[in-house]
Amino acid sequence: MMFYKTERVFIFLFLLLATSVKGQNGKMEMQPLRHQNLLFSELATTWDEGIPLGNGMLGALIWEKEGKLRFSLDRADLWDLRPTANLDHKNWTFKWVIDRWKNNQYQEVQQMFDLPYDRDPGPSKIPAGALEFNISAKVKRVELVLSKGLCEIEWANGMKMETFVHATKQEGWFQFSGIKENILPSIVPPPYHLSAQSGEDNPVTGQDLRRLGYPSGDLKVEKEFITYTQEGWNGFTYRIEVRWNMKNDLLTGYWNIQVLNKNEPASVALTEEKISTPKYLEILKTHKNWWHTYWQQCSIQVPDAILLKQWYLEQYKFGAATGNGAPPISLQAVWTADNGKLPPWKGDFHNDLNTQLSYWPAYSANKLDQSMGFLDWMEKNKPIFKNYTSQYFQANGINVPGVSTFTGNPMGGWIQYAFGPTVSAWIAQHYYLQWRYTMDRTFLAEKAYPWLENVAVYLNEISVLDEKGIRKLPLSSSPEIFNNSRQAWFSTMTNFDLALVKWLFSKTSELAAALNKSEDAVKWKQIEGEWGELDIDDSTGLTFAKGFPYDASHRHFSHLLAYHPLGIIDYSNGVKDKEIIQNTINTLDKYGSSQYCGYSFAWLGNLKARNMDGVGAAEALRIFASHFCLKNSFHANGDQSKLGYSTFTYRPFTLEGNFAFAAGLQEMLLQSHAGFIHLFPAIPPSWKTVSFNKMRTEGAFLVSANLRGGKVEKVQIEATVSGVLKIKNPFEQHSFKSSISYIKEGEMLVFNLSKGDIVTLNL
Repeated sequence: MMFYKTERVFIFLFLLLATSVKGQNGKMEMQPLRHQNLLFSELATTWDEGIPLGNGMLGALIWEKEGKLRFSLDRADLWDLRPTANLDHKNWTFKWVIDRWKNNQYQEVQQMFDLPYDRDPGPSKIPAGALEFNISAKVKRVELVLSKGLCEIEWANGMKMETFVHATKQEGWFQFSGIKENILPSIVPPPYHLSAQSGEDNPVTGQDLRRLGYPSGDLKVEKEFITYTQEGWNGFTYRIEVRWNMKNDLLTGYWNIQVLNKNEPASVALTEEKISTPKYLEILKTHKNWWHTYWQQCSIQVPDAILLKQWYLEQYKFGAATGNGAPPISLQAVWTADNGKLPPWKGDFHNDLNTQLSYWPAYSANKLDQSMGFLDWMEKNKPIFKNYTSQYFQANGINVPGVSTFTGNPMGGWIQYAFGPTVSAWIAQHYYLQWRYTMDRTFLAEKAYPWLENVAVYLNEISVLDEKGIRKLPLSSSPEIFNNSRQAWFSTMTNFDLALVKWLFSKTSELAAALNKSEDAVKWKQIEGEWGELDIDDSTGLTFAKGFPYDASHRHFSHLLAYHPLGIIDYSNGVKDKEIIQNTINTLDKYGSSQYCGYSFAWLGNLKARNMDGVGAAEALRIFASHFCLKNSFHANGDQSKLGYSTFTYRPFTLEGNFAFAAGLQEMLLQSHAGFIHLFPAIPPSWKTVSFNKMRTEGAFLVSANLRGGKVEKVQIEATVSGVLKIKNPFEQHSFKSSISYIKEGEMLVFNLSKGDIVTLNL
């Protein structure tokens, strides 16, 4: 791929500080520095460039609309859950789809199951509403303070405001000081009955809110208290409330959004007496404490200002989009569109790539509480997934809809992916990673192995034998090759499906063995061997399927799952795999990026990091950050610079590219997927000073390391559980000191560690 040259910006100031400052106790405190904040001299004038605040369940975007300060409010479980058309039809089965495909009558399938997603407005994520403040003064400063998880605004007349969505409480707060004018808040309902803004009306650009057919909401205004109650589909109702207190030149306020369950009263709002400065400061302190703890989990320092700032912004958004019992990260998480329309792609859960990529950075960045929220949602909705598997695939076990609602039910769409046969196998990798990065045996026994086992049962039941007696799926696909056409179904196994299936049976066997289920381990390993082999071309590398080489630019690297993220083919496996990987990446580069979305560049950064290509990885990630993100760091899918990195130049905002970017930079710094720890595996030669603190590896080790003058200087590793630590010697031929004795096995240093042991290695 011939990339346009981008200016490489390096920052050498603050390198000695890295991302740490000394706290009052003298210990090194890890937190973002101010130059990583978002800092502007004016408010954004579109919703998708607003300052994002959130706590996983509640969210807000801070921007300006028609001269007014606007908080676009959101809650993760605000969903229109009307049933998707035709999914109760007797023909809604994989067997019927196969029959229509074989008889060249596939248009019937498209009309029945693809069309409703494009045609109907629901099911869909829905917006909540907004707060507005009529302020005439000119804005002087707008800042997202990452270390504290809050937004600050300063006006030219001396008035200031800070606002935040509390990290653990379902409430947002704001406080204005130095007030010079009447700025009391008002609630602005979504325009369910007003004309939407001009533009196309489709799932990508968003459909008109009026199509939902909601009745008028109920807006009540009292002294220092406003509520807005909106009824949605089938009696679903939510309420926004805002209360404030004005004293001297301080305006202190609170807002929340409640889902009003039938026959249950709404919770009592805070009283006027509790909306006070002391209460505000008390709440703010607990909020800041949460973010302080969050930032202590991991930090990095690299000499590239663009990549470093983007990484901290991604870590911030990851913390703001997860937690508090919220559902997984959907396409926009808690930042639903505020433009009179439904969100892009209905704000749903796309499990053919988007949810998976969104959680890639959690593991090595030591954010396992956040990643567990994804799996908790899977566990909660197991009955729904089993029912879907039984109804559509007519099989036992578990598969997950590739496109789903908040409650886990299928939504339709391009059915090769919306009802994809291997969705639950890709999700299974996140169960596996949660186990490997925690080594929590209770989680292994109660959640990880049961999930993988259920997926294995399902895949085994739906498989068939080909003419050679090799096991395969009756129809296979490769997201999103050939889009939703009949050709998008393959009669032979695609590398996408086959990689997931073979990985799934292999890891199910591995987890069974870890639980001393020897018979199960043998059974699953035997079934793995009954499936075919990946299709690999001697010169171009991994293909989509036999007879279908990668021969044109495409946004989705589905054919590469065996390489990344699954690691079946890996650089560490030796010469043969290295050749396959290099040929595959050369083929990607040859056909270029004309059909890439932003997430493609983020994924490419991961691919090149796994190939130990630091220069290529950094370049791909820099293109993502510089050309496919809006000024508030949101990934906008298309090339916003319009400089030719992609022919897609549109701007629907989704989050998976953001988080895949963070994972790519982490892959450059630390890898452990191959059974050993590899420090700084993909660092560009120009990066002479690099460091990270408390990154996590498989085997549940916490690693901190620094590289100075291009050489590893010091490494510290903490064992959070007892186990064997294997690390590739980071000092090469240089002599070094170790605080704990080890065994040398070629390039590897092997330690037997007990929980709490700390290994220190230094020159």
